[in-house]
Amino acid sequence: MPVPIVHHPAYCADLPEGHRFPMDKFRAVAGQLEAEELADGGKFHRPRPAPFEWVALAHDAAYVDQVFSGQVPHAVAREIGFPMKEDIALRARCATGGTVLTGYLALEHGLACNTAGGSHHARWKHGAGFCVFNDVAVAIRVMQADGVIRRALVIDLDVHQGDGTADIFTGDNSVFTFSMHSQKNYPVRKVPSVLDIGLEDGLGDAAYLALLRSALEQVLKAGPFDIVFYNAGVDPYEGDRLGRLSLSRAGLLSRDKMVIETVRARGLPLAGVLGGGYSTDISELADRHCNLHRAASAVRELAL
Repeated sequence: MPVPIVHHPAYCADLPEGHRFPMDKFRAVAGQLEAEELADGGKFHRPRPAPFEWVALAHDAAYVDQVFSGQVPHAVAREIGFPMKEDIALRARCATGGTVLTGYLALEHGLACNTAGGSHHARWKHGAGFCVFNDVAVAIRVMQADGVIRRALVIDLDVHQGDGTADIFTGDNSVFTFSMHSQKNYPVRKVPSVLDIGLEDGLGDAAYLALLRSALEQVLKAGPFDIVFYNAGVDPYEGDRLGRLSLSRAGLLSRDKMVIETVRARGLPLAGVLGGGYSTDISELADRHCNLHRAASAVRELAL
């Protein structure tokens, strides 16, 4: 049975020409996955937009209301980096709903992936860094509120530190936040995760994968966990516009397989989200992102 993949057409909103966020990658990822026949029966699982009540479990209700009503203050919109239009708000709600659905599908099938998500810079008070709502944090809070999970592990391998996720779960022993990232990259002011590994610029495949293997062993000992959310950002790639590390394409795929295999070998469900990746070549970038889904499919086939 193929790995369930979650997608919604609204993941791709309109941005001004020349905007540096590669919004078109979400449409391209879905197209590539369809071409490779990785979707279940050729179809994606389609989420519903996250309602106010879900999002407010992980964010200040006043900020959530600003996004839903289209009244985000200019200073906050500037920190987010998007013009806070109706379709941007809908995109954030759909991506968040998508990660919630991905979490539930992971509980059911052991493994599931979103074609968006990983908006880890959004904090309790407001969004930042191209992140409106912290979809992983919302998903964890929804699943905890529903009583289907108690403890969650977040493995964040985006090249940027997961400051928003760390902020939301600070002091909460029910969520273990682990971020391995470029130390000198955005954000300048890091918010401490339970475990942070800040990497020097230019780190390549061998050293990265060795550090990751050791870290995974460490964090999994902090269980038990009921679910793992994996942010598979592809910006550690050597050719990424905003990354400062030097992973190859093969290194990224090995990373994804290592995480998924290690987690699934312990019988833990894993929900994968897309994370960051930046390039003017949308086809190349989408293909890079699809490594998450390829790795998930490969691990699933091994398990069968």
